Amino acid sequence: MKHVTPSAGLDALFRPSSVAILGASDDPTRISGRPLRYLLEGGFKGGIFPVNPNRETVQGVKAYKSLADVPAVPDVALLAVPASLTEQAVRDCIAKGIKGAVIFSAGYAESGEEGLEVQKRIADIARAGGLRLLGPNCLGIFNPQIGFFGTFTQSLDREMPGPGPLGIISQSGAYGSHIAYLARKRGIGINYWITTGNEADIDVAESLEWMAVQPDIKVIMAYVEGVRDGPRFRNALELARRNRKPVVMMKVGRSEIGAKAASSHTASLAGADAIYDAVFAQYGVHRATTTEEQIDVAYACARGVFPKSNKLGVVTLSGGAGVLISDAAERYGLDVAPMPATAQKKLKDLLPFASVENPVDTTAQALNDMNLLARNIEVILDEGGYDAVIGFFSSVPNTRTLSGPLRDAIAKGCSRFPDRLIALSMIGDPEVVAAYEASGFLVFEDSDRAVAALAALVGFSAAFDRSDDAPSIQPAASIGTEALSESAAKALLGAAGIPFLDERVAASAAQAGADADAIGYPVVLKIVSPDIEHKTEIGGVMVGVADRAGVEAGFETLMARAAEHRPDARIEGVLIAPMARKGVETIIGVSRDPVFGPVVMFGIGGVHVEVLKDVVFRLAPFGRAEAVRMIDSIRGRALLSGVRGSAPADVDALADVLVRISEFAAAHHDDIETIDLNPVVVLAVGEGVVALDALVVPRRDLN
Repeated sequence: MKHVTPSAGLDALFRPSSVAILGASDDPTRISGRPLRYLLEGGFKGGIFPVNPNRETVQGVKAYKSLADVPAVPDVALLAVPASLTEQAVRDCIAKGIKGAVIFSAGYAESGEEGLEVQKRIADIARAGGLRLLGPNCLGIFNPQIGFFGTFTQSLDREMPGPGPLGIISQSGAYGSHIAYLARKRGIGINYWITTGNEADIDVAESLEWMAVQPDIKVIMAYVEGVRDGPRFRNALELARRNRKPVVMMKVGRSEIGAKAASSHTASLAGADAIYDAVFAQYGVHRATTTEEQIDVAYACARGVFPKSNKLGVVTLSGGAGVLISDAAERYGLDVAPMPATAQKKLKDLLPFASVENPVDTTAQALNDMNLLARNIEVILDEGGYDAVIGFFSSVPNTRTLSGPLRDAIAKGCSRFPDRLIALSMIGDPEVVAAYEASGFLVFEDSDRAVAALAALVGFSAAFDRSDDAPSIQPAASIGTEALSESAAKALLGAAGIPFLDERVAASAAQAGADADAIGYPVVLKIVSPDIEHKTEIGGVMVGVADRAGVEAGFETLMARAAEHRPDARIEGVLIAPMARKGVETIIGVSRDPVFGPVVMFGIGGVHVEVLKDVVFRLAPFGRAEAVRMIDSIRGRALLSGVRGSAPADVDALADVLVRISEFAAAHHDDIETIDLNPVVVLAVGEGVVALDALVVPRRDLN
């Protein structure tokens, strides 16, 4: 993957020292009036230059007849003018020497072909003049640290957001406003907020890339409908991962409508949404399925503590709550591991009436002696080996006589362990919750949401800490655009290190018999043609042929079937192959995504692959560690470990093949449309893998 230098072009937009507002209105409730109002209310200390040819002042601020009349060169221009005036406004910005402009108006690419042409023309003008554009059709940008609110969003109408560890990027202005409000309501400050709209210039990938290197951002929330620049998006996610900045993503559009249809298994399974899931898995992004989940995970990330293991300690006042949390932990992949025996003894000595295995049920009697409760929590953290603990305290924190003592007891028990994450499932009035949060605890009313958020943090921790081996990509000659037969595909892939059986192609029945004698019986016969992709559909495969007579007769039968069903097909002969040894059937494939390039698919294979759909995807190329994660993530992983007396499969050899096919796909990213290897039989440990069938479809649209 080509790494792109993080953009410096966004600095002026996010941290302007002066702002011009073209079309500024004296009415602070209008779209063209709100940006000035927000700048004034937000306390922006830089220069503010309203441009309105019809007024001397706008909202009490000196106005200018034109941008040319402004006495300074603003860093940013907010274009609050109709679409019909935008092109001239962009030209005026260029003439003035402005670095960046925000286009609020709609009526461009989202409105049809004519609007798209206008948008392209404006973008070309800006690019030629060195002007960066945000939008059009966007709600703008803000940075509360300096009081810069270059937006007309109504979500700021009642209260301005304060600064904090959060960065928000949204292709939708409405959704970006929505989560900004909810983040503020949850007590998460926002340092940077940007809505990219139609993305005529600045897009979500560049914005993410910029935020990934900002030292004053701890967590990034993003809303994405689609990505234009796949390589830059990948680079941005990798920057965030390397800089330990969690990305909490809302990617909408799970439908596969519009996904490219193709004849191979791989393309039929690789819908666009599956590719985004692959990207997120590969770069450690948490994909939220609800807005509530997105806010919960961002809230938890803002604490900046990421558990190094999935071991979860649970302490409750109720046995039932412990069961509830344990069930949730199993569902989200956390391990409610038993307390060590020595720790259990200490807990029993402290609280003889408690259940101490994990979950630890102190019962409500623990509230009679807060010092004992504090010591109980200290033992759990000190000797339990848990990187995260959930405490269930229900409405006790809202009890006036117990709220402070309980908070102090929990804080005392945790005081020696600043690297551990403590989440509390509790009910409390806003000021009570704020006090507990100020003591360093995550607070959730619903214990299920607490467990889900902690599981997301564990996922981030694993992504941050992993060190992936770099794949090896060698320059490769083009394979051309002509269709390949199975034997030609195997020769091509075999040269790249993909293992196949000892096979031969016969042009006559007699040669087929001789080849079968040399290989040894029983054998498999397959018709060989670059024009017949799925041979079984025409009866073009025969298995278990036991002798020479059967082979020679089978040759004639296959040739006749090909002539009957595909008289137009070019026939190269019949492939003779030994019967494969038994193993676990898997599928490996490659498809070419128009945004992200070559994508490798892996899953449980065989004839039922399209029914089971137990497959995962990764962007090519990748190293061995990613290949192992890929294998471990399928639902049928247990089949490779040996079931019902079968030997464990050679997963190491399988990982090697996945790496090789990813490197091959990356090297041929311009000329391969799809690859199918199905089945790929994984033999017992030490015996390797073997691909029994191969399909390579070259790109036909190369110039």
